[in-house]
Amino acid sequence: MMIRAIQKSGRLPIVGVMGSGTRSHNTRARMVGRWLAGVGVHLLTGGGSGVMAAVSEAFFKVSDRKGSVIGIIPGGRDGRPPAPAGYPNPWVEIPIFTHLPLSGTAGTDLQSRNHINILTSRVIIALPGSAGTASEVALALKYNRSLVAFLKTRQEIPGLPENIMVTDEFERVKTLVHSVLNTPAGQT
Repeated sequence: MMIRAIQKSGRLPIVGVMGSGTRSHNTRARMVGRWLAGVGVHLLTGGGSGVMAAVSEAFFKVSDRKGSVIGIIPGGRDGRPPAPAGYPNPWVEIPIFTHLPLSGTAGTDLQSRNHINILTSRVIIALPGSAGTASEVALALKYNRSLVAFLKTRQEIPGLPENIMVTDEFERVKTLVHSVLNTPAGQT
């Protein structure tokens, strides 16, 4: 099902998928990536490994997709290139290189690319992760971005606020994403 907002504006919306940089959570990440590729959106991740690579690969491998894989790439030490090892992952088609080195527990700091991840995404799907994912969730709340956590339990993201929608049902994730993307920007 193609999103109506795409047909009206001609521009593909961007959906951010945030999650672990070390663990892939393959089943959920691949499910999300394949589905998003069929919906007609761009995929945005932090461009690294783990969930970021798994969802990017699944999206990338859908041959008739309309969108691209976007990766927001951290800066190296002291904010200087090159990016850390493993960035961007092989499936990132549009790498956005930044000077922003901070992540993890410092993920809400102004020197973190997480601000770009969240502000660029029309809607965010959070998969299991640790401090970096938790900081992206906090930024989604700060910037009033729509977010759904596709988790088995709330504990899959440490310190997840109670007001975040958590579901382990993929159909509910899809319903929320469709709802946000079919609402004019600024009205969600």
